[in-house]
This record gives sequence, structure tokens and C-alpha cells, in this order.
Amino acid sequence: MAMHRQNWFEGWRLFGVLTLILMLLCVWIAGMRGFEAEGIRMVIRFTARTSLVLFCLAFAAAALARLWPNGWTRWLRRNRRYLGVTFAASHGLHAIAIVVFARLDPAGFAAATNLASYVFGGIGYAFIVAMAATSFDRTAAAIGPRAFRTLHLVGGYYLLAQFTVSFGKRIPEMPLYGLFLILPLAVLALRMIAMAAGPKPRAVGAG
Repeated sequence: MAMHRQNWFEGWRLFGVLTLILMLLCVWIAGMRGFEAEGIRMVIRFTARTSLVLFCLAFAAAALARLWPNGWTRWLRRNRRYLGVTFAASHGLHAIAIVVFARLDPAGFAAATNLASYVFGGIGYAFIVAMAATSFDRTAAAIGPRAFRTLHLVGGYYLLAQFTVSFGKRIPEMPLYGLFLILPLAVLALRMIAMAAGPKPRAVGAG
């Protein structure tokens, strides 16, 4: 019974529950402002933050499990694939909200975007789509372990940098955005520390 309870909130069930919650919250947030442009902008900000949290959890999972092995970090590492796909779903909702905002308020959308946001944002979404598409056993096997690792490593660091820049550039106008930088910087530090630690020592007598 204890093992059943432990395993309930894992795998694709974890993805389904979290994605459903995100969708309902997006509808609720937009509905608070009558589904007008300001409500959609609130959804854009909300999904940017949920995407940041989900991405950081997935990208830091292996390092956390390596540095602090316990029940929670092992659960995190075991479910990093599903947290990563949930991140993709969250950023999909973010993209939908951006499109809706562009239709409701073209002038406001034009003022909030520029060529750099299209280019670097487009690259980020290309990585997200590719990483999500290869998060299944069959597609991961199709591209091979080396290509899989390269894609997810390069894509992960690109997205980490993009989150850092996207939240960091808002600090001059809203200093509290500096708090959001703690997550990506902490993830980078954790991964660097875990890499510096080198391979785990093998147990005495291990083959």
C-alpha cells in the first residue's frame, strides 16, 4: 500500500495531473479579467514562471540526486522526463497565450516584442519541441543515445540561458524579478558542482 501511494504521483499520471491543473489555472486567471488582453498578459506571466520552475526541476534532477541522495531527489530524477514534458506543455500554453494576446491587442504585442525575441524565442521553442518529441522511448532510441544526450544537453543550457536573460532584463523595471534569477543560477551551480565531483566512487569489491 505504501509503495502504491508512492508511485501514484509519477510518470505520465504526474504529467496529466500537472498539465490539467495548469490549464485550469490559465482559464481561471484569464477569466478574472473577462478574457481581455490584460487577463491574457497575466496568463503569459504565469506560464513563464511555471515553465521556469518545471524546467529547473527537470534540469537539476540528476545533479540533486547525485549531491543529496534521498527519497525526494530520487523521485525527482526518476520523473525528470515527465517534468520536462510538463514544462513543454506549460510553455505551449505560454505560446497560445502570446498568440491570443497578439490578436486582442496588436499594438501592445508589437510594443512588447522585437526581432531578437522572435529569433531567440523561436530557437528556444525549436529546442523545446525537439526535446519533448524525443522524450519517448521509441523516439529516443531512434536518434540514438549520443544524439539524445547532445540535444538535451545543448537545449537545456540554451533554455537555461534564455530564462536567465528573459527574467533578468525585467529587473530594472521590476526589481523583484531578481528573485526569479535564483532558480536558473542555482541550477547552473548545482550542475557544475556535480560535474566537478567526478564519477561516483565504486564500492570495494564491486565488479
